[in-house]
Amino acid sequence: SSKNPQCECSQGLFSQTDYAPYFYDNGPNSNNGNMALLNLSEDTPKGTQIYVLNGTDPEGQPVKYGMTSEPGSKEYFRVHPKSGTVTLIEELDREAQDEIEVFVSISDGLNKVAEKVSVFVMDANDERPQFPQNMPSINTTSGSSIYKVQAVDRDAGSGGSVTYFLQSSEPSTKFAIDHHSGVLRIKPGETLDYEKSRTHFITVVAKDGGGIYKGKQQVMSSSATLTINVIDAQDTPPVFVGTPYFGYVYEVSSPVTNSQPIDSGADGVFAINKTSGCITLKVYPAELKREIFNIKVKASEVSPEGKRLDFAVTTVTIRVVDLNNHPPTFFGENGPQNVFELTMYEHPPEGEFLRGLKITVNDSDQGSNAKFHLRLVGPGRMLRVVPQTVLNEAQVTVLVEDSAAMDFEKSQFLTFKLLAIEIDTPERFSATADIIIHLLDTNDNAPKFSSDFYIARIPENSPGGSSVVSVTATDPDSGLWGVVKYSIYGSGADLFLIQPDSGIIYTQPWASLDAEVKSKYNFYVKAEDSDGKYSLAEVFVTIMDLNDHSPAFNENSLEKTMVIGAPVKIEAVDEDAEEPNNVIEYSIMKSDPDDIFDMDADTGEIKLKPYIKSMDIVQNISNHKDCTWSVVVQAKDRGSPSFSTTTVVKIDITEGPLTSFLLKCRENPMQFLGLVSGVIIIMLFVTVFISTVIYVRNVKSNKILPSRRIIRRKRKPRRQDDFQQPFREECCGGKFRNEDLEIPTADNINRNNNVKGCSHRAPPSPPNAPDMPPPLPSHYRHGDREWTVPTVSASVASKTKKRSHRGKDNPVNTALVSELKLRLEQKNMANRY
Repeated sequence: SSKNPQCECSQGLFSQTDYAPYFYDNGPNSNNGNMALLNLSEDTPKGTQIYVLNGTDPEGQPVKYGMTSEPGSKEYFRVHPKSGTVTLIEELDREAQDEIEVFVSISDGLNKVAEKVSVFVMDANDERPQFPQNMPSINTTSGSSIYKVQAVDRDAGSGGSVTYFLQSSEPSTKFAIDHHSGVLRIKPGETLDYEKSRTHFITVVAKDGGGIYKGKQQVMSSSATLTINVIDAQDTPPVFVGTPYFGYVYEVSSPVTNSQPIDSGADGVFAINKTSGCITLKVYPAELKREIFNIKVKASEVSPEGKRLDFAVTTVTIRVVDLNNHPPTFFGENGPQNVFELTMYEHPPEGEFLRGLKITVNDSDQGSNAKFHLRLVGPGRMLRVVPQTVLNEAQVTVLVEDSAAMDFEKSQFLTFKLLAIEIDTPERFSATADIIIHLLDTNDNAPKFSSDFYIARIPENSPGGSSVVSVTATDPDSGLWGVVKYSIYGSGADLFLIQPDSGIIYTQPWASLDAEVKSKYNFYVKAEDSDGKYSLAEVFVTIMDLNDHSPAFNENSLEKTMVIGAPVKIEAVDEDAEEPNNVIEYSIMKSDPDDIFDMDADTGEIKLKPYIKSMDIVQNISNHKDCTWSVVVQAKDRGSPSFSTTTVVKIDITEGPLTSFLLKCRENPMQFLGLVSGVIIIMLFVTVFISTVIYVRNVKSNKILPSRRIIRRKRKPRRQDDFQQPFREECCGGKFRNEDLEIPTADNINRNNNVKGCSHRAPPSPPNAPDMPPPLPSHYRHGDREWTVPTVSASVASKTKKRSHRGKDNPVNTALVSELKLRLEQKNMANRY
């Protein structure tokens, strides 16, 4: 009877009240019920099953569970509507949200009950103590308390309590910290010394009290660094920095009169600035009577009140020397010159000097003041200058060091800096000159394709003159040397032509493309400049198959004899070249009567419905006793658009001998038992006979006669395999065979690239080409070579067996064997279970 109340009323039955379903309430610590007062740790992994909603319907109707959240709030849980299993789908964070409210519902299809429940998120020790983002820099003198450190841990309980420790990189720190309050102090008996260390870096570590996280005890910590700057106090005399001091006086020095005289060793000719400490000359160098002066200099500390405190004294040695007043100078043919220009062809021979440059360098000083280095600064290491060290004067020679880098296509002019820098003088005077080289172009580049190969696809119904692919090659040379002409050649280029200037490849106007005849073409394209330099690229063209053939049935399969329990197969062929155009689906369009046959859409096998197990059922269905059906079968390809073909298959249904026998045994079980007993007795008799024969034979072989002679045959020498020459040539035609081994043949998967025999043919030579093109693969057939890109795999097939000359098996016998196998499998299954 229907459980729908309206249906019950329409049938005149008494209506019945449908009560709402309800949840089981199993208490706050239960994981099965209405999810009320559920406690959940915040470290529960996402994806964990945390609860099972459980309820019932008073009428026994099946119930479904649901769960929703407040509008706009994040959903943390998901419930399975049938099992009620609740799964956590988002990570929990107690510090962000410690209570989650959801609505759980239960429904029997007509009534729905919803309850609002709260899930409490319990704390786990997942937070570290946090210091303030910017720790201060503290200025202090010797004292007790310096700073109070404070870190906050958002966890609850022991996980939120914080203790402090110091982690110092110094061998013995002068500081200590109170573990609970975080107050940083200087240790008793320790002092800070500004002169030894002006800054101290203290690392403070904050640890929490530990807690449970993901089932394990965990203690978390964080650290921060305090910078303590020590304030100086007056407790050390001044110290001179950079002693000993040496100074020089040159012949062109000018006197300074506004400095304070120096008392000791200055002879009244030197003065010092009392604030900066700069020593100056009070007279002209020509008035100096000595070559070396040792001057005593005193440095005193001054208090804020102007009182002189501690002081220190040092000695300054001043030497009077001749002045280096002439820098190096570059000269050309007409005097001093700082720019030199040269025009030359690119890629000059390495080691050759630049003949167009005539440069001389000179320094008119004497001795060490006239000694200087020569350096050439510019792009890369194209040029080298000689000599590299000069005394007074030298002729500058520039040599070619990297010929390849001097490339017109990279840069049409090169700029170098020629530097002359003094070596041993304090002034390190220097001079510079620019060398500008203008490069002239040569034909040093061959055209280069944008790719080593080009892959194109074109539909098979494309008319003649259709565009296939555009190839591009560039020549960086200038003028006519940079003009590129294109041409194609090769065995696969017969159907194609190329525009010499643009590189666009078209099909010949008369070309007719058919993927079923040939689907792959490859040929070479050549790019050549006006001077005969060229490069090659390979073009691979695939003819795309279109669905232009309909499936065709095999005429031999239109009349079939079907044995009950065995299928018959219908075959159709689609002559299209590629999938899915040549993939066929079979279906039964019509049969009389209907619903008696099933057909496999992929294999084309037709079989009877499972309930038809005997001829009696067939004759009951059929109106005539010859049991012949006419079935309309359709073969449809999977192309777009799809083509189909229908045909009429005549199927004659019959019953095999074994099937008749088994049916009779069903009526007379004793007959079947007798047959089985007879077979078992025969098998026992054969087993005993064979065992007896083996036993007698073994007894005879174990007897040893005294007069019996043992004759040992000489072992024939094993024939060693000739691994050096495993093949022997039979004739000049290139056929090989191995006398001891049979070499399995390889079936080429790509039918358009089959290898015929062992023929080898080199690629056609490019017209007017000075060099040979890159070699093709060693195996290809005439007119259609094997692809190199993309790679075509091949499988190795075992040696096929010779076909029997006897005709095909009788379908009736095949059906009997199939039925016998089916019966045996059913019997084995029954015995097993």
